[in-house]
Amino acid sequence: MSFLRKSVKLLNAAAGRQQNLKAIVGSTLRHQRTYSSEPPNDYANFPGAKAPFVSKLKLNMPEDYAPIPIYRVMDRDGFIADETQDPQLGREVVEKMFRDMLLLNTMDKILYESQRQGRISFYMTNFGEEASHIGSAAALEMRDLIYGQYREAGVLVWRGFRIDQFIDQCYGNVDDLGRGKQMPVHYGSRELNFVTISSPLSTQMPQAVGAAYAMKMRPNNDACVVCYFGEGAASEGDAHAAFNFAATLSCPVILFCRNNGFAISTPSHEQYRGDGIAGRGPMGYGIATIRVDGTDVFAVYNAMKEAREYVLRENKPVVFEALAYRVGHHSTSDDSTAYRSTEEIEVWNSVEHPISKLKRYMVHKGWFDEAEETAYIKEVRKKVLKQIAVSEKKLKPNWKEMFEGVYAEMPEHLVEQQRELQEHIEAHKDSYPLKDFKQ
Repeated sequence: MSFLRKSVKLLNAAAGRQQNLKAIVGSTLRHQRTYSSEPPNDYANFPGAKAPFVSKLKLNMPEDYAPIPIYRVMDRDGFIADETQDPQLGREVVEKMFRDMLLLNTMDKILYESQRQGRISFYMTNFGEEASHIGSAAALEMRDLIYGQYREAGVLVWRGFRIDQFIDQCYGNVDDLGRGKQMPVHYGSRELNFVTISSPLSTQMPQAVGAAYAMKMRPNNDACVVCYFGEGAASEGDAHAAFNFAATLSCPVILFCRNNGFAISTPSHEQYRGDGIAGRGPMGYGIATIRVDGTDVFAVYNAMKEAREYVLRENKPVVFEALAYRVGHHSTSDDSTAYRSTEEIEVWNSVEHPISKLKRYMVHKGWFDEAEETAYIKEVRKKVLKQIAVSEKKLKPNWKEMFEGVYAEMPEHLVEQQRELQEHIEAHKDSYPLKDFKQ
């Protein structure tokens, strides 16, 4: 009986293996038949690309392709070009947009001068790009996660980041949410779903795609990721990795390029060839793409609403290019008049400025009061100057905090470094301004 049982088991196992082999072979053959040597209608069916065959050789040139058009709602005079594209925002929302742009613009002017006076080490303004910040932020939900580069302060303004929080960060004092560990303008807020900015260019891009992929895995996900970056950052290898992973992993991420024409001292015509950053989306990476007038707050708002709906509905990325002009210097480390004329700058700082366009729209609607604007700017200026006086007198964080906040348990090499610094400071107390640091 034992021999018979073993024989039956062997026969059954052999039959099972035969069935599995048939299934595998059948699957393979079916797969192979997908790539037939006789594609229908003379259409190539290679695994790497699907395209029609042609019998004449042609070198495809960049000029053979029309540029991606630029979507806009308002013209430079504040008139709606096509009434069907008017977002029909109420007066309260439009006034908040306008006030937030004014706040950002006013704060920028004062903090820039603060750096020039030697009171902070570094600063970057947002002049000329206010609409791309406010318009995009207004179209998002607070649960949407933001990865910024370094010129997106308006997004934080819209979400409720306070004047004292901006200034405490720039002064790196004890109330800075980053505990003085970052350069000025490297903001972050867990409460507002804004990931802390890091200096190395483009590092936020693959991180943002990874975060979007994680969101996609959540049941009933109702949030997306927005990753802001400049056209100069798009030249980095991390940008390619982010675009490719976003496309191949189908991630709900909006890759928002602020194409302001200049990457520090490098104009865009020296930065890349081709149709801007938007041109890389559809053909280069197979990603749905939108290009908008970044000085038109309503165009940015409408496009961002559409992009958000798409990425959540389809679980796929969007490349979003907002074209604008960087009115200010790249940073306090730059003099932009070395590579562009003051006359050119003045055009974009007046008739083409996003605040000017929105103001003209509000005038047409009967919503603008010049006295109110003047009073508001004066009020913001007063608050900023008062906060600077407070923030620069606050203590710096305890020096020991430079070793904390990364590991749950401090590793031995950091424990040793902290001990050595402690001994050094105790031996040279008179050489350090310890009274300026929290004890």
